[in-house]
Amino acid sequence: MSHKFSVEVGGRDLSFEAGQLAGQASGAVLVRYGESAVLVTAVISDSVREGIDFLPLTVDYLERAYAAGRVPGGFFRREIGRPSEKETLTSRLIDRPIRPLFPKGLVNELQIIATVLSGDQETDPDIVALNGAAAALEISDIPFQGPVAAVRVAKVGDDLVVNPTNTQIKNSRLNLIVAGAPQGIIMVEGGGHMAQEEEVLEALFFAQEQLQPILALIGRMGAEVCRPKRPAPPPPDYGDLPEKVAALAGELLLPAVTQPDKKARRQALDDLYLKVLADLGEEAQGREKQVGQVFQDLHKKKVRHMVLTQSRRLDGRDYAEVRPISGEIGMLSRTHGSALFTRGDTQALAVTTLGTPSDEQRIESLYGETFKSFMLHYNFPPYCVGETRMLRGPSRREIGHGALAERAISPVLPTAEEFPYTIRVVSEILSSNGSSSMATVCGTSMALMDAGVPIQAAVAGVAMGLIKEGDRVAVLSDILGDEDQLGDMDFKVAGTQEGITALQMDIKMTGLTREIMGQALRQAKHARLHILERMATVIAAPSPGLKEHAPKIIVISINPDKIREVIGPGGKMVKQIVAATGVKVDIDDDGRVHISAPTQQAADEAIKMIQDITAEAEVGAVYHGKVKKIMDFGAFVEILPGTDGLVHISELDHYRVKAVTDVLKEGDELMVKVLEVDRQGKIRLSRKALLEAPPNTETPRPHDPKKKPPRVHKKRSE
Repeated sequence: MSHKFSVEVGGRDLSFEAGQLAGQASGAVLVRYGESAVLVTAVISDSVREGIDFLPLTVDYLERAYAAGRVPGGFFRREIGRPSEKETLTSRLIDRPIRPLFPKGLVNELQIIATVLSGDQETDPDIVALNGAAAALEISDIPFQGPVAAVRVAKVGDDLVVNPTNTQIKNSRLNLIVAGAPQGIIMVEGGGHMAQEEEVLEALFFAQEQLQPILALIGRMGAEVCRPKRPAPPPPDYGDLPEKVAALAGELLLPAVTQPDKKARRQALDDLYLKVLADLGEEAQGREKQVGQVFQDLHKKKVRHMVLTQSRRLDGRDYAEVRPISGEIGMLSRTHGSALFTRGDTQALAVTTLGTPSDEQRIESLYGETFKSFMLHYNFPPYCVGETRMLRGPSRREIGHGALAERAISPVLPTAEEFPYTIRVVSEILSSNGSSSMATVCGTSMALMDAGVPIQAAVAGVAMGLIKEGDRVAVLSDILGDEDQLGDMDFKVAGTQEGITALQMDIKMTGLTREIMGQALRQAKHARLHILERMATVIAAPSPGLKEHAPKIIVISINPDKIREVIGPGGKMVKQIVAATGVKVDIDDDGRVHISAPTQQAADEAIKMIQDITAEAEVGAVYHGKVKKIMDFGAFVEILPGTDGLVHISELDHYRVKAVTDVLKEGDELMVKVLEVDRQGKIRLSRKALLEAPPNTETPRPHDPKKKPPRVHKKRSE
């Protein structure tokens, strides 16, 4: 039996259909919004996965080309291989708000698949898919502590718009995705163009209001069509183990966790855990995992209590203090720009590479083919956290962190007209102890300035944390990795001195008030300004010129009608230019020519060759030409590459020329003057106009030796 539910959001119906499609799934919902339609399924395995202590959840968002009436590119003409960056980021977007809502101890395999069946060119399916996942879980037999819902909020002009169209998003100065439960916000993802803290705060709580009708509807779906829920896993029975572990480790925990150095802290905790196991003796045999979990719970409880009651953090800082910062630029001589940014134990090496327009990334999506001229890639090798593992392709986490940093930097980049380069930045995380994505933002900003990219302003980022128990609240600036794991919030904020360019928030608790959010934003601004000040001591403005090994890109404009001539048949002409000068030539359809050269001299040579090809004849101008063809009525002379004009026989000389071949032959070179260029582009040339006219007014005919002189008749004398 099919069930349909709908609610109006942003002036359009958001509808959910259950019971008709994918009946074998644990829960399935077809969600429609505008002309977008997404099928979301949720499935749980019947058996538990042994030997694990985490939730084995997989979320996959899939875009089908048929959804937009398109045939996929590539040899196979089907969707194969790795998911696109958009699919990966949307999968993470769905995963983050729902993962904390599964009961602790659930170790059955879980999979959520969101398939885009119809793609509205004005509606991004990501919000549709996230709401579909929430609804599919709500009506399934999977234990889930929902409901949850999501909206997108943009600030267009002075107005906040819920679920804006893609056109509205392009004209907005703030674009946020907000997910929440009835108790409050649980996830935020988005960016802005120098947005102010109050603007962000207003948008977040506007979004929370807009979420309520969707939450109510999804809750009603769960009440009316939900299958009987499976029982949640019972809480583990540790017996008297927590008391015994507390007695053995309680007094020793704080000295261990307050070691300022990360490696020393981890070693102290490992040693203490081994000591607890040894002291428990036979009682711990076979129960090592339980002892480890009890030890972790005690560790978390002690640290949180210390922070809230003693205002003391793991490394001794106060709540708003930022770790020591240092930086260095230009440390890699062959690269186009580089910067090393270090904050505490977190260290990022950012490297800038400048390329030509042909180096842009081509993206195939539901919206057609687009090109991307700025790419930021984030790498998190295992050595940065002192671990070993197999090296494979970029993980979802690496793609997500790179996208966040890219969003933070994008608003300050120059336009293509100002700086016609493709820009790629790679951030290598050399050491990580919290907020490596925000270290990437700082390092990238410095590396771009070192490369001479004229960015509008420096950008810095900071990660904020929160510990809250009852009325006690601690907002922490520049959190450590351990503070992230033990706390209730991870809130990353990036921006310039003028305002916020990107933010990302994940909350592990409910009931986050406006006051707490406001305090976190104000504290993040204070930290951001401090970091920007420290960065300015290393590099305060973009370098005045490009590095020695950076390509020289010069943009010239030609008549679009001349593009074919520059390229030549089969690319012959442009290949000759490249072979002769060593440059790289890219031509846009609008006539802009991008010349990338290793030296300025090579660029100048290429420019001259292109200008010679594309030059147009000017009336009154004199050209050095070459005879290409002789006709009875005149000679065709090439005055510019690919441009011929006619020298009529009457324009060859001041005297009457009987045959063109008496004066010219093919291959002859001569100077000619342009007399006229008609509407059809035909060029009339003259050789005569450049010759000195004879002194007498009547031009004599030349002597013909083959012709007998005329007989002179004399009158007879009478």
